[in-house]
Amino acid sequence: MSAPSRRPEIRRRRTRKEKILKLRKRLAAASSDAEQNRIKDKLHRLGLVSPGTPLVK
Repeated sequence: MSAPSRRPEIRRRRTRKEKILKLRKRLAAASSDAEQNRIKDKLHRLGLVSPGTPLVK
């Protein structure tokens, strides 16, 4: 694979990683159960795309 074909993949992975970190921080700071469940659902949906270790503990 050449560099131009890898750029979109690298950008996609970096953006996804940043989004997951942002959601995990929001989950740690969430106060209500409803808010926590909503964020956990978002993390779960992101985790379905890439099997392996779960994103929510």
